[in-house]
Amino acid sequence: MTTLRTPGPTIGVVGGGQLGRMLGEAAAPLGVELLVLDPTPDCPASPVARDQLVADFDDEDAIRRLAERSDFLTFEIELADQDAMERVSEETGVPIHPKPATLRTIHDKLVQKRELEAAGIPVPPFRAVEDADDIRAAIDDYGAPVMLKARTGGYDGRGNVPVESKADADAAIDAVAGPAMVESFVDYAREVSVIAVKGATDAETGETEVATFPVGENVHREEILRETIVPTRSSDAARERAHDVARDVLDVMDGRGVYGIEFFETDDEEILLNEIAPRPHNSGHWTIEGARTSQFEQHVRAVLGWPLGATDLRCPTVLVNLLGDVEESKPAALANVDRIHETAGAHLHWYGKAEARPLRKMGHVTVTGSGTEDVETLLSEATELRDAVTFE
Repeated sequence: MTTLRTPGPTIGVVGGGQLGRMLGEAAAPLGVELLVLDPTPDCPASPVARDQLVADFDDEDAIRRLAERSDFLTFEIELADQDAMERVSEETGVPIHPKPATLRTIHDKLVQKRELEAAGIPVPPFRAVEDADDIRAAIDDYGAPVMLKARTGGYDGRGNVPVESKADADAAIDAVAGPAMVESFVDYAREVSVIAVKGATDAETGETEVATFPVGENVHREEILRETIVPTRSSDAARERAHDVARDVLDVMDGRGVYGIEFFETDDEEILLNEIAPRPHNSGHWTIEGARTSQFEQHVRAVLGWPLGATDLRCPTVLVNLLGDVEESKPAALANVDRIHETAGAHLHWYGKAEARPLRKMGHVTVTGSGTEDVETLLSEATELRDAVTFE
């Protein structure tokens, strides 16, 4: 039985970006405090955290100091050093969720795909590549185009290079500039995602509590998420299949927490896994207003081993990202936000980043319906609100 006291339990978070900020906002009503470690002074999470340790994500001494002040550790960025966190957890006895072993698997996209394929998770055809000739061989086998991916370090489309023909192979391998893999291009009907949660394991029954949120439909441009639509415009059968595969994915993952699981849905409603993030995910931000429990509250509950919350959809919901529409880096200033504030059902989330950069995620807007609107109407309203704001 959980007893709350003041101060409450403390979660140390490696990373203090917008995910850390929203974790802190969700933790406070639960009586849970956050400490964050991030190399950027006054990082986005700092206003809602009890304290920030200014240090690099691979600074083992700083991670140890974070652990010494925390009851549990987690991370909100894959750049967190999994080996350092594992050593610190073993030395201090402070649990980390999800487990560093999971981050180690996720960190390398090739390792991730191999482990998932071995577990029977449906994935597109893939292979490791060392040079341009390997890409050309993949095109012979898979057909063109193919997608070249950096095995490590890629996010928000960085490290993903579509290869349209064999003639483009040399330029593509140079662009990735490191260990890479190639995947067959999936001719998909839509991209969807499931925010899945792995909770505590019952000591008596051995059963692990799991939960999945309604399937979201994601719209990407330049490999960056622009909109998420919930419920997805998929069939009931495709949605059920996505939930089933997401639960199978959780069986492979080690440790409690939220996992953002992205899929391709083909025209014949086949569900193929794209990528996994072992943390709250951009495509799950809609849950703050659109679900009974947000993905961030769920992550806090899961890390602490508390019972998970309900994941029911409150109402149709659309999320649009606010990306830096600037040509070069400049101080962040968002103009014309009054229309968002004046619109019923619209919710602005500003991440507090000091600098706007080209296509950098600076915030998002969520538009919720009353239950009678179709998602196309909500999507139109949300995109109009997004397009009305500008970065000065």
